[in-house]
Amino acid sequence: MTSTPETPLGVVGVVDAVTAQLRGRILSGEIRSGDPLTEAAVSQSFGVARPSAKAAIEQLVASGLLVRTAHRSARVVGIDPETVRDVYRTRTRLESAALRDLAATRTVPRAALEANAEILAMPSGPDPATVDPDLRFHTALIDALDSERTGRMYRSVLDEVRLCMAQVQGRRLLDAAAIAAQHADILAAVASGDGERAAALLDAHLSSAEERLVEALDAD
Repeated sequence: MTSTPETPLGVVGVVDAVTAQLRGRILSGEIRSGDPLTEAAVSQSFGVARPSAKAAIEQLVASGLLVRTAHRSARVVGIDPETVRDVYRTRTRLESAALRDLAATRTVPRAALEANAEILAMPSGPDPATVDPDLRFHTALIDALDSERTGRMYRSVLDEVRLCMAQVQGRRLLDAAAIAAQHADILAAVASGDGERAAALLDAHLSSAEERLVEALDAD
């Protein structure tokens, strides 16, 4: 991004662009947990005005990827066992409720089927490439409720979810074929109208990823 004057109408676009690029660098591990992000550094790196750099940083603080304490620079959030457990349990609460509602009408989201088909087509074994379709599978369960507020609530933790998932697959902890098989079982339970079974399968599915990541972090 070149250093050009920002017009009032272009500020929002500039902020969103910088936010997206910073988010990508954080999720890819290029900017690591604990690394500081100052307004001056972001402004210089992206060639944008300090207010735009500040706004981009604040968006990432709001999404949970950055943390800021009083009189300190924002830093990339640390992924520790406590964070992992809270993120996964928050997901489980929201997604379990979604599955029970979907099972009541035997609604199987097409987007979830399509995302899982992508995972199923991947070679067997752990693969960081599963993160994107895996996340789309789970997001499709929420979106199928067609509830703006539930979707907004879920997306409020989505960056932290992606960060945890990237850590799981970056460490090659879960097999793509196993993920696809578990997803298929969850959708089959929804299709049969068994919401409790679908929720139980989801809990086992997410708990497996949670425990493996926690064990890996403890080992580190």
